[in-house]
Amino acid sequence: MHNNLIEEENQITDPDKMGIFTHYFNQFKVGTLLNRSGIIKTKGLLPLCIFSILFNLSFVRKNLYEGVVRNKKIVMEKDVAYNFLNSPTYNWRRFTLLLFSRIYVVISNLLDNSSEEVLVLDDSPYDRSRSKKVELLSRVYDHSTKKYIKGFRMLTLGWSDGNSFLGIDFALLSSAKKKNRYNEISSKIDKRTCGYKRRQEAITKSTEIIVPMIKRVLDSGVRAKHIVMDSWFSMPCLISLISEHIHVICMMKDTPTWKYGYDGKNLRVSDIYKKLKKRRGKAKIKASVLVMHPNGEKVKIIFVPGDKQRG
Repeated sequence: MHNNLIEEENQITDPDKMGIFTHYFNQFKVGTLLNRSGIIKTKGLLPLCIFSILFNLSFVRKNLYEGVVRNKKIVMEKDVAYNFLNSPTYNWRRFTLLLFSRIYVVISNLLDNSSEEVLVLDDSPYDRSRSKKVELLSRVYDHSTKKYIKGFRMLTLGWSDGNSFLGIDFALLSSAKKKNRYNEISSKIDKRTCGYKRRQEAITKSTEIIVPMIKRVLDSGVRAKHIVMDSWFSMPCLISLISEHIHVICMMKDTPTWKYGYDGKNLRVSDIYKKLKKRRGKAKIKASVLVMHPNGEKVKIIFVPGDKQRG
């Protein structure tokens, strides 16, 4: 086992090899996808070689400093790695979507039932409390700890069949409010590049970003008919926008201002629950009911036992 790890680590120092993922890179034509995403050679090493070295680091227990900067055997200078990762002209969103599309075809051909396919939307905090000069560093709210942190929010859209999970798209979000941002966009960034557009996206409200993300994925040929979301995305206005493109399954937040039509009245979720007949004992579903969503569509609310601490 130890010898295998040493052999794997040694592979990242050879520019003529693509490390332990040679077959994977060849099968999905990663070099071609990099080229189609505008990630092309300007000088020095080929993009595929640089990408391979950086990609392999995560799987041989090395970070960028240990695997490249301190590694005297490596054929790549540290500036090459930093320029490769920071170039505003490289369209990493396109590359991720193209790579996902190829992997998706392989996995989906193995599925008997496409109804098992779902999209998954999640929002996680990215803590950078020790940072000071990072572009667009901001004060963001962590829903898990219910505290503000210094960092970003990682909005991620993925695909799952119940067994596998594939990340498709992401947006690293700062704050749409200028007063919450510690730093602004660098004045050195060319406004014509996709890197600048990503920075503009980072200071846009997440509700304006989610639908375009979903549309890009569906346009790529994904067969998913449902999207699964946490309660942070259950605001009626967002559900209305998303449901125009895909059916929504999400946890619901009991908020006084979010009301649904039931029994001739507009009621909040907790008030609707009080009016329903509940199943006794350890039933997995306590009650369910059809209500009128603010967008005029009928939706089904299912009440299940859960953690009372969750909002």
